[in-house]
Amino acid sequence: MKIRRHCIVHGRVQGVFFRDSAQRKAYETGVSGWVKNLPDGSVEVMVSGDSGKVDLFCHWLGEGPKMAIVKDVKLENLEYENISGFVVK
Repeated sequence: MKIRRHCIVHGRVQGVFFRDSAQRKAYETGVSGWVKNLPDGSVEVMVSGDSGKVDLFCHWLGEGPKMAIVKDVKLENLEYENISGFVVK
């Protein structure tokens, strides 16, 4: 089943290569979408793909790259929409 999920990642997630790492992890897991920094210091992610792959990617968001300190991830399931590639905004 294909799904789309909106995620907000809170913690020390900016200035630690979170977006670039998320892009690499997205290509590795085979999901598409985008990632961007928000003014409040969090990171916003939209991810789309097979449900198992999206779940795997979202689990990684809870850990992030080595230098990140993830405190919370808010997830919202949305109606599936096909997105091409994975873009760092």
